[in-house]
Amino acid sequence: MPSFTVYKGSKDGTITAATTSKPDLTGDQVLIKVTASGLCGTDVHYRNQSMALGHEGVGRVESLGPAVQHLSVGDRVGWGYEVNSCGLCSFCQSGRETFCSQREFYGTANFDQGSLASHAVWREAFLYKIPDDMSDEEAAPMMCGGATVFNALHMYAIPPTARIGVIGVGGLGHLAIQFAAKMGAEVVVFSGTDSKKEEAMKLGAKEFVAMKGKDKLDIKPIDTLLVTTSAQPDWSMYLPILAPEATIFPLSVAEGNLEVPYMPIILQGLRIQGSVVAPRYIHKRMLEFAARNGIKPMLNKFPLNESGIEDAFKALDEGKMRYRGVLIPEEK
Repeated sequence: MPSFTVYKGSKDGTITAATTSKPDLTGDQVLIKVTASGLCGTDVHYRNQSMALGHEGVGRVESLGPAVQHLSVGDRVGWGYEVNSCGLCSFCQSGRETFCSQREFYGTANFDQGSLASHAVWREAFLYKIPDDMSDEEAAPMMCGGATVFNALHMYAIPPTARIGVIGVGGLGHLAIQFAAKMGAEVVVFSGTDSKKEEAMKLGAKEFVAMKGKDKLDIKPIDTLLVTTSAQPDWSMYLPILAPEATIFPLSVAEGNLEVPYMPIILQGLRIQGSVVAPRYIHKRMLEFAARNGIKPMLNKFPLNESGIEDAFKALDEGKMRYRGVLIPEEK
């Protein structure tokens, strides 16, 4: 019976180590030794829950259940926000299992399993082989952050001729810039000040707009707008620069209501499109596309222990993470 350490949240937000165990592997279950874990903004929402934290996991296969067909011991694999679904509904059978009514997302099931851990047990069906050209540390943030921005562009067939606006140069935004640019789109970045302009242009942006002090924007219309900040934008600034039939993707996790002026949506035929993390076939394509095109997250590294996790959360809370936190075991 495998036994291993997981790092859990608590009511007061303190990170605690706990021992968890699983019965002998059954079906297509796989035991993975964690070699890297991303820290995602979504983790902040569960820090005050008594549950295993982390959902951007990468590791090496240590043992296999009897029904595993495609993985071998020693393979590098990753997992993300969704770890199971029914497999039988119309959404699962059409490659859209992220909308399955029985889906198992981080924070809603498997409370004793996380990527902030020494090991984890997941189904082979929801594991992804890591490309050879991608390190464990680089792959971890792609399991949710990369999958989130890539899915919006891929699932909803945003064309390479699009002019794509990205609000925010952060954990999601800096990946969105790279994916959109490598797909051939013209990328316009909106940020508070010019402090991130040089980075954004190096990542692939064609234009950069510093919003501080502006009361109006005068730029060529935007076809697709990716909102990667948790704070709601000032819609009075952005709606006038959207092309007719443009699509807005609110990609960050935020509480409260999305409040958008009513008439511009109608008069311009705008769409507000919800988009969750990628289903498996898109997730696999995301990893392949990122490896092929050299798309890499910018990383801050921390040790995978109580104090390292606390420090990573603090950097995230204080807005000092540039741009994705990755926790690495002291002994891989």
